Amino acid sequence: MNEEKSPLLVLPKKHENENEHEHEHEHAIAGNEGASFTGSVFNISTSIIGAGIMALPATMKVLGLGVGIGMVVFVAVLTESSLEMLLRFSRVGKSESYGDVMRDAFGGVGKLLLQICILLNNVGTLIVYMIIIGDVLSGTSSSGAHHAGVLEGWFGEHWWNGRTFVLLVTTIVVFAPLACFKRMDSLRYTSALAVALAIIFLIITAGITIIKLFNGSIAMPRLLPNVTDITSVWNLFTVVPVLVTAFICHFNVHTIDNELEDSSLIRPVVQTSLALCSVVYILTSFFGFLLFGESTLDDVLANFDTNLGIPYGSLLNDVVRISYALHLMLVFPILFYPLRLNLDGLLFPSARPLVLDNLRFGLISIGLLLLVFLGANFIPNIWAAFQFTGATATVCIGFIFPAAIALRDRHGIATKKDKILSVFMIALAVFSNMVAIYSDAYALFKKNYPQA
Repeated sequence: MNEEKSPLLVLPKKHENENEHEHEHEHAIAGNEGASFTGSVFNISTSIIGAGIMALPATMKVLGLGVGIGMVVFVAVLTESSLEMLLRFSRVGKSESYGDVMRDAFGGVGKLLLQICILLNNVGTLIVYMIIIGDVLSGTSSSGAHHAGVLEGWFGEHWWNGRTFVLLVTTIVVFAPLACFKRMDSLRYTSALAVALAIIFLIITAGITIIKLFNGSIAMPRLLPNVTDITSVWNLFTVVPVLVTAFICHFNVHTIDNELEDSSLIRPVVQTSLALCSVVYILTSFFGFLLFGESTLDDVLANFDTNLGIPYGSLLNDVVRISYALHLMLVFPILFYPLRLNLDGLLFPSARPLVLDNLRFGLISIGLLLLVFLGANFIPNIWAAFQFTGATATVCIGFIFPAAIALRDRHGIATKKDKILSVFMIALAVFSNMVAIYSDAYALFKKNYPQA
């Protein structure tokens, strides 16, 4: 297997005929075995399940349980359609990366736009991950009231369990080693563990909810949105960025496809991953909203800072928060991988493959880790910014760009169904996200200037 097929953004063809020693080096890095079906499912599932799962119960509070679950299924089906079109156009254009498909359809400008969107999306997401990890382990005071972290609750307040030191140790001990892998398939075991930790979170949440249902301390949740005026109607669209972000995995699919032992398996891999993640999302949304009802916070993990009113509630709170902090630590390298490759493609488009240049690989990795670490320490709460990212860069990666590729149809393979679906995806994405941006901006303005 040629390692040039491994990066998300494949480099120019002139590298294909480099000397034999470099090809041997590439084969040594890639290994002789292709990625397995199961390992690929875990890697795509880990690309999908991240911080989005924490915000989904809050979307149920906005949409109601019935409409909310329907929207999760709808976005999953739409995601599968966009990925199917993307992979089909990749095959006919002999493109081995998302960037190549964009370049094939729209030239260098298309590839550049994709790279910028992936940088914005992944940097923002990784900073959010690190902020959540800091909140869980060291606590937060960003909302005005102090919420103690797990380490502070166990050992009291000390310099070594402060936010900056804990995140520094996490970056050096966990993120840096995992960021050193040059093949995504090398992360299959950590990805499997990450999915398992997300399921543990789900099982505990479901268990707590069922216990509280039996003791009669949970009210029946709303099935439909609570629409009272035009503002509440616009508010429904603010969940769109959360739903889109929850299913985004497009920037890793080509890498996983290129590493598969049988590339014809990529569509079943994608479908299995989306089905698995949809089940986890629906059950988490259902039990999370059922458990906390109208008190559900934007980040449901923050709800596990309160008295659950059941035996061993404090212990279960800690298990839930720690399991999800560990999950995010293991998701981190899956999103870091395409971030590094796209930044390298943006800065050094004509250089030799990144996997062959250890100095460049190391410097880019260190620079990005430092950027994310500083962002997580100096930005106390970026959920609003995360919503803006989801409404712009993320929706472009997930829906607008794949639909635009199908409408451009340089190879004449788009069906009438493809074109209708593409127009629908672009129209829905643009309209709903313009409303989401307006609603978020209006809410932010009213918060800062309440008398205006």
